[in-house]
Amino acid sequence: MDIRIISLTTGLIGLALGIGSAAVGSTALAVLAGIAALVAGGLPLLAAADQRRHDDRGWEVASQLATTTRDLEAARVRITDLEQEVESLGAGAGGGAAEASGVDVDRVALTDPATDLFSEAYFHVALESRLAAARRHLRPVSVALLRSVEGPAGDTVVAPPPGRLAEAIRETIRDADIACRLDDGTFAVILEDTPENGAVWTAERIRRNLVSRHGSHTVWAGIACYPAHAFSSDDLFRQASSALTAAQDWKQDRIEVALSD
Repeated sequence: MDIRIISLTTGLIGLALGIGSAAVGSTALAVLAGIAALVAGGLPLLAAADQRRHDDRGWEVASQLATTTRDLEAARVRITDLEQEVESLGAGAGGGAAEASGVDVDRVALTDPATDLFSEAYFHVALESRLAAARRHLRPVSVALLRSVEGPAGDTVVAPPPGRLAEAIRETIRDADIACRLDDGTFAVILEDTPENGAVWTAERIRRNLVSRHGSHTVWAGIACYPAHAFSSDDLFRQASSALTAAQDWKQDRIEVALSD
């Protein structure tokens, strides 16, 4: 039944009770009339509060649906980018002879066998793809290059097993980021939608993860960010490499950020 009809009926009952109490001078009828009046007045307020709760719940559900839609769209874009990167890498691999011998060309080209991170070939293709997306969406992209040695850096350095730093990187970066190991043993991370201060903090978290698991290590990192330091993938990589070289001039942990051109 409509809450307004119930409220009106209750009000009429209260009115009748009030008239009756005035006519016969009954206190009990007067109390009942007051209760009926309170009920009649309170029902609309309760109905309004209930409606507000329903409205708030509706807005909450709509907001959750919008967020889920955005996440799905981001995932779709991510999958499309990865497919394009793999196709580009496969097109440039020139692996006819390898295919004839039964070698998995995509596997060899895409991953570093020592760490199972992406390879240098994939890094350059992925960086170009990520910069193209960054230009479309006006978002920053950072590149962090990292190297490490066991213990404090000195005249004699001991290179740790590559899996140590690879593990620290995997546990630190986000799903949208890309971790690679280059041919010279340097680790490279492409950080989506990340300015230079975010990249510095990511490199520091990687260092802390490595040290917490494996004890004393020295970690150097070089960072460059699009569009602050370069606009092309080659220039961005060159800037990050120069920053890493500058960091390795120090005998302790060091994170260097590239200089703007």
